Formats: sequence, structure tokens, C-alpha cells
Amino acid sequence: MKNLVIVVFVMSCISTGAAQTIEKYSIDSGGASATAGGIEILYTIGEVFIAERSASGVSISEGFINPEFKLQINAQVLLQGPILNPVDIGLMNDDLRTVGDLPTTSPYEDAATCDASVFNTTGNDAIVDWVWLSIRANNDNQKQIQGRSALLQRDGDIVDTDGFSDVTLNIPKNTYYIAIQHRNHLGAMSANPVQFDDTSTVIIDFKNSGFSTFGSNAQVALGSGETALWAGDANGDKAIQFSGGNSDANAVKDFILADPLNILNFITFSSSGYLSFDADLNTLTRFSGSNNDSNIIKDNVLAFPGNILGFPTYTINSTVPPTTN
Repeated sequence: MKNLVIVVFVMSCISTGAAQTIEKYSIDSGGASATAGGIEILYTIGEVFIAERSASGVSISEGFINPEFKLQINAQVLLQGPILNPVDIGLMNDDLRTVGDLPTTSPYEDAATCDASVFNTTGNDAIVDWVWLSIRANNDNQKQIQGRSALLQRDGDIVDTDGFSDVTLNIPKNTYYIAIQHRNHLGAMSANPVQFDDTSTVIIDFKNSGFSTFGSNAQVALGSGETALWAGDANGDKAIQFSGGNSDANAVKDFILADPLNILNFITFSSSGYLSFDADLNTLTRFSGSNNDSNIIKDNVLAFPGNILGFPTYTINSTVPPTTN
């Protein structure tokens, strides 16, 4: 009787708290995935197939995850900002980690966390920043099947929150679009769905100029022959603009002038910290003067291959489609 009371109570909470009812379906004879109401559902042998609920970035599903739904991805990407003036050729700078500005909580929607000791690693595997890894449906690249935070090492490896392991994804084997995004760089997505299976770790190398990405000029070509995500999305609107009312350069200027520590309102003031306005991730945000962030924005706009007339008013738009769910 006690068990019955508990079950009724839980179901009551789900019904009233979520203002939804959960309808049961048949017992399936094997593990698989299905889509219902825009929600990806994973189910296994002997598990009741129910609708999965998702709200505020949190998904709830019943039962155990089939081992076939745990797949690994070994992805690599470079950020243009921290590799513009590298201390070590071929490696991104890790200034945010070095000065202690790198947060242990991700800036993205899942607010993933890592232990502070993860930032003790130095050399090629030192952490540069957090990135967002997005897995999208093969028949709709705006539909996000799974999205999660991960950590980026100096050599471009994207790793799990332990700082060294490949990222594990709870998805069934299938083909998916893969997108990598960063808080102040424009993201990039694979041009075609990539095959995921349970026989090996999937390798996705956005650094490789031969890797096809969605859209035109999704990444900037580096002198080394590799490619990197475009730097300069200071205001987080998925575009890079140097001039105009909503430009990223103006966002940098406005932040500098509004900084409480800039008591004399100097346009040459440098703000410090983990800031989206810091295009090269060197821990300092500058609007004018040497190594300023607005120049990075300007140079990218003028050098963008699509800006054939060299207009400073040109806008570089993200090639990653926005998600619809």
C-alpha cells in the first residue's frame, strides 16, 4: 500500500506541476528512437514508450539508456581570436585560464560545470574556453536532437567536462548534422549529416580546410592552411558588424565607457574579465589603442570573402541555422 501511495503521489505531481498528462504506449520488442510532437524519444527493450517532456533546457525520459545510445565524438575546432597572436605557433592562447578568469560553470544554457582542477592542465591540452556542441536531425538541421557544453583545449580538441575525455552523447546511431558554437565567435556546422555508429569514435575536424561546412565562408582561413571560427560577435546576435547602430564595435565602446572602473570615461580604457567583448580572449577588452578588439571586428568585416566591395558596413552572418525547438 505504501508503494501505491508513492506512485500515485508522483504521478499527481507530474500532472499538476507540468500541467500535462503522460500517455503510455506499447511495450516495444527492441530499443529504438522515435519523434513525437517535436521531441526525440529514446526507448529500450521492455521499457514503456512514453512521451518525453522538455522545459527550460531540461529533458526527462523514463527508463534506462540503451548502450547503443551512448556514442562518442572526437571534435576539433579553432577560435580565431586566441590564435591571432599565438604564444606557441599552431596553438590557441589560454590567457583566460592563466589569469583565473575562466569559469567552472559554462556560459551556455545547460550551465554545465567542471572541477576547478581541470584548469590546472598546461601545454597543448590546457583549456581555452567553453564551447557549445549541437547535434541536429539529418532531415531538419534546425532541429536540435541534443546540445551540450564542452571544453576546448589549446590544440583544438573538444573534450568533456573532465578536461580530457571524448564527449559522450546519449543518441542512437544515425546520421546527424554537427554544429560548434562559441559565445563571441560565429559558429560552424557540417555541410552534410555525419554517420554515428557504435563501432568507433566519430572524428569531426573543423580545423581541416577540407572539411565541408554549411553555408559560404563559414570559417576564416588561417595562414597555416587551417580554418577557425570568425571572431567578433561581441553582442551575441550571431553576426559580426563593424559599423551601424547595433554593431559589435559599438557594443565594445559602450561597455568600455559604462565600466564602473573607468571613472574618467577614457575611450582608451581596458576592461578585464570573462567578457563577450574580448574578441581575442586575452582577458582585456579595448575599443581603441594597441591590440584593441574593435580592430579585430573591422579587419574581419573588410577581409570577409563575401564583402567584395570592402564596405565597412558589411555584416558577416552566422551560417548555423537557428534551432526551432
